[in-house]
Amino acid sequence: MSKVAVPELTLNDGSAIPAIGFGTYKLNGSSGVEGMVSAIRNGYRLLDSAFDYENEGALGTAIRKAGVPRDDLTVASKLPGRHHHFDEAIATVEESLYRAQLDYYDLYLIHWPNPSKNLYAEAWSALVEARRRGLVRAIGVCNFLPEHLKRIIADSGVTPVVNQIELHPYFPQHEQLAFDRSLGIVTEAWSPLGRANHLMKDPVIEKIAKRVERTTAQVILRWHVQLGSVSLPKAASSARQVENLSVFDFELSADDMAEIATLARPDGRTFDQDPARYEEF
Repeated sequence: MSKVAVPELTLNDGSAIPAIGFGTYKLNGSSGVEGMVSAIRNGYRLLDSAFDYENEGALGTAIRKAGVPRDDLTVASKLPGRHHHFDEAIATVEESLYRAQLDYYDLYLIHWPNPSKNLYAEAWSALVEARRRGLVRAIGVCNFLPEHLKRIIADSGVTPVVNQIELHPYFPQHEQLAFDRSLGIVTEAWSPLGRANHLMKDPVIEKIAKRVERTTAQVILRWHVQLGSVSLPKAASSARQVENLSVFDFELSADDMAEIATLARPDGRTFDQDPARYEEF
């Protein structure tokens, strides 16, 4: 059934994750189910959701409808900031499972560290416990800076398998990517195509796309592959879903990668969501 064979990256717990996943933000209700079913049938095997997306029910329905064995999928969700207290976090993971009608999540992440509340280490200990209980198989974080990662690892002795961060050519996060890699953490990229900015029409990307006879989206997603980050593009249409997965049969040259590197901006965050001060609940 899979149209595109997606390579995998090995995580620090020995499990594996597809090199490209499917973002489900704003895919809700019956139309969201249809979009997710289409993605699974088109070859996506990593599905990224969150408690706060309010679509875990749609996600579970899509998994049951798609006709692909559950064990072939890597299903992820995320803990919201308002439930970082230990007992609340455990109950939220359970609620995530009830919503999706799943027996386990393959991957569960802390959505934001929310450092002013200073509860992210407690939330992490809850995810460690959720994994011990078999509610989730692997655990990770989103938007964690080096100081956040150092603290939870020192407190728990458990290293996240992934850190999901904003990452795209305008904001390539080389230092964070290198820090994650030094700890054996795979970096996932949210907004990999630069949600709501001008990246998709950038002349540098367009020039490379024309030369390699690919779309701008494919060039950007290939850049992620060569950077070693797991991108999570979202697309509702089947054609775009297939297009976004079809990036494993060409390569960007060293010159291409160097040109794209010139696009990095100090203020490259799309919505100024700096995890040192930005928080979500």
